Amino acid sequence: MSSVYEQPSAWQRIKPILFGFDALLTTAVLILAAFGLMTMYSAGFDHGTRFIDHGRNMLIALAILWLVSQVPPQRLMALAVPVYLFGVALLIATALFGISKKGATRWLNIGVTVIQPSEILKLATPLMLAWWFQTCEGRMRAAEWIIAALILLVPFGLVVKQPDLGTSLLILSAGLYVLFFAGLSWKLIVPVMLAAVVGIAALIVSEPTICQPGVDWQVLKEYQKTRVCTLLDPSKDPLGKGFHILQGMIAIGSGGLYGKGFMQGTQTHLEFIPERTTDFIFAAFSEEFGLVGTIGLLLAFTFLIFRGLFIAAVAPTLFARLLAGSITLSIFTYVFVNMGMVSGILPVVGIPLPFVSYGGTAMVTLGLAIGMLMSIARSRRLMQS
Repeated sequence: MSSVYEQPSAWQRIKPILFGFDALLTTAVLILAAFGLMTMYSAGFDHGTRFIDHGRNMLIALAILWLVSQVPPQRLMALAVPVYLFGVALLIATALFGISKKGATRWLNIGVTVIQPSEILKLATPLMLAWWFQTCEGRMRAAEWIIAALILLVPFGLVVKQPDLGTSLLILSAGLYVLFFAGLSWKLIVPVMLAAVVGIAALIVSEPTICQPGVDWQVLKEYQKTRVCTLLDPSKDPLGKGFHILQGMIAIGSGGLYGKGFMQGTQTHLEFIPERTTDFIFAAFSEEFGLVGTIGLLLAFTFLIFRGLFIAAVAPTLFARLLAGSITLSIFTYVFVNMGMVSGILPVVGIPLPFVSYGGTAMVTLGLAIGMLMSIARSRRLMQS
């Protein structure tokens, strides 16, 4: 007896590629993209071609998101080692042959363009660590944890050496999230957290002494010391180092409950807010949309983060769970640090607000990250279908 097999139509083959996205994650991304475009139009309409360029960068990021979402997690895992080694090799090349600007060697000329290799490690490091823990699943001993620590510390150390404290901390946090989800003992986490709290308290109490001119902090560069001291008391130099923080706080406070209205922000359009389309765009947003708008933006980010954590919780493999969890909490770190520095509770570092701040490299990295999340979400649905 012969069997008859029904061939799927062309539409049945194409439909999963075009529409096989996680609906809730897609909704969160589209809401945040709308917030970003609206804010950039207001903050950057008189700033050259910033709005047009931002829209172009967003389209490129969406295209990358779609392409990466088609790659199954198994293939992402196969790319972990070569991408990580390639990124570390570029960091070493940057240390040896990189371009220096303002005392930092962060850029590498590869002939056709100049790149910043540390951006690659923001995703390559958690990808590599997730691969390592998947490989070692069921036999986690001290040796495996030591190797995992080395995987994390190599790129972290190379980026700190450039120096680029902001990016190095992002790489470190992304790797630590993987270690946490892999089962890092609370006995190791709690002492570090307590030490951090004690250290912050000591900084605040001793600020009048340690922030005096001529005091050498040893472990930090002079500009890094200046950032911390400016955070502790921005009023000491209101027209210099403290200008960014003070103007950001003024803009946020002047927004009130409902804001001054779309394109009506005086601090923004009279150019009192430095970097109003990049690092300090949250101040511009808060001035025009007030507390209500800020709560809406926070809810949109919260929606994205909770959806990402849910995807991580139900992911089919350890690799997928670790990668999805790290990516999601890394986005949380970006949001927390950016809003924190603009609000005056964290030092000023060059960290953009996802989907909102201007920046091609950051937007491409974000597209890659969300694409990986979407890939993990799709793989689970395909297994269930």
